[in-house]
Amino acid sequence: MKQLNKALLTTSAFYLCAAAALAEGNLPLKELPGIADRDYWVPGEVNAEGKLEALQATTGAVAVKYSGTQDGPLQIAMIYPSADTSDFWARNYLAMTKRLDELSIEYETTEFASRQIEHSLQSTYANQVVQDADLYDFVIFGPSELAIQADNIDKMASNDGFATFVWAFHTPPKDLTNQPDAWFDFSSAAGALTMCDYMLERLGNDVTMAMNRGIPGITDDQRSGDFKACVERKGNWTTVYEHYGEYQREGGFDGTSLILQAYPEATIIHNANTAMAMGSVEAQVAAGKEKEVFSTGWGGTGLELDAIRRGELDATPMRMGDDVGAATAEAIKAHMESRQDELPFVFLGRITIAHDQMSAEELDALEQEAFRFSGVGALER
Repeated sequence: MKQLNKALLTTSAFYLCAAAALAEGNLPLKELPGIADRDYWVPGEVNAEGKLEALQATTGAVAVKYSGTQDGPLQIAMIYPSADTSDFWARNYLAMTKRLDELSIEYETTEFASRQIEHSLQSTYANQVVQDADLYDFVIFGPSELAIQADNIDKMASNDGFATFVWAFHTPPKDLTNQPDAWFDFSSAAGALTMCDYMLERLGNDVTMAMNRGIPGITDDQRSGDFKACVERKGNWTTVYEHYGEYQREGGFDGTSLILQAYPEATIIHNANTAMAMGSVEAQVAAGKEKEVFSTGWGGTGLELDAIRRGELDATPMRMGDDVGAATAEAIKAHMESRQDELPFVFLGRITIAHDQMSAEELDALEQEAFRFSGVGALER
């Protein structure tokens, strides 16, 4: 069950329907020269036809209660960077648990929190969970960075005592000996290209940009690298500086402070996650230049939407954030009913662009849909 089904590794359907699927938020559109040039799978290669759409539909529909019986509550271990500024983790925890409540599934969670840069701490947690495998039915792992944590994913996926789900990544590495049961994410590649099209349409060609990038790896390659390649190729943009802020608020602040001083010709600052976007906004406000620079975030979290409303952040690729947690709850139910073969190997949520030219009503409608389980407005944490 935990070995990747090689029969699913077909590409023709993906490339034929990718453009249409992107508009619906179903598949990532990764502009790559060829399959052999990368060491990970994309969802269109590993998802059997119709399974992603079926889980998306189930996730968006009214819950159908679990009709079986339980000897006791499910035990769910969660290893994820929930101590970070981004509320992605907290929101999807809430979405998952509230959907489990709607499904009438009894559960208990054990959380192993970290920050996104605490790679060794996550390794310690992974070893602890494997050592105590008999305590858990499901393990949900949100890697600090995919390449760094690949061995831990492999280790947990090799354990038959629990099912392993990975959050916040949708690019299964090809060299894993043991694949987890499912991946749940939003496509950073699709979000980057959607953002590229929006920025080119709004700001035009021949623009000078600087970037607050995250941690070198797949996520930043897609969020930052794909965006940069797209605007440079399609719009003749120039990138004058790239700062690696490690997805931290301080990194966004420091990078932006340097950009404002050393690269005043940069009229756009790209930020690869919420934390850096908040640090970038703080630096701009401190310098009195928040109206002079076009700033982007990533994810459309509550903090970012509030910054858009205040006129401090200009645009962000907005995830329908609760999709990941709600879909995870539905996947747990499917496993309990021995229907795991109906699940996609990689689940993706929808992404659209939230921006400062939207009306209050439009932003509110997006927020209501995105945070239908976790609630509208910034979380108290």
